[in-house]
Amino acid sequence: MTDPIADYLTRLRNAIKANHRVVEIPASNLKKEITKILFEKGYILNYKFVDDSVQGTIKIALKYDPVNKVNAIKKLIRISTPGLRKYTGYKDMPRVLNGLGVAILSTSKGVMTNKEAGDLKVGGEVLCYVY
Repeated sequence: MTDPIADYLTRLRNAIKANHRVVEIPASNLKKEITKILFEKGYILNYKFVDDSVQGTIKIALKYDPVNKVNAIKKLIRISTPGLRKYTGYKDMPRVLNGLGVAILSTSKGVMTNKEAGDLKVGGEVLCYVY
């Protein structure tokens, strides 16, 4: 697999389209940090890290509106790919959906959102947009 983050986002996208409640994804430290950010921002209901002998998995409970059965995540867009990395400085921080969405960045201080990176005045690689 050449792009594990794109695989992570695709598994989430496919589970949302199929109206699944829970999705299992192979774990890595970067994926765990992205999952924590999605939980903190209210895009997923809950998550659990399951450690087995090999790699471990992440079980993510997706969040749906009880009335309309619409998922909290409208779109997941991969920005930086292995073939074309996208970096940003703190002065040129991307705004997703005019501030309503979240850009997830990998910075020298860890994985964080665009708002947190702007407050800390650090730039980094733009991993994905979520809204």
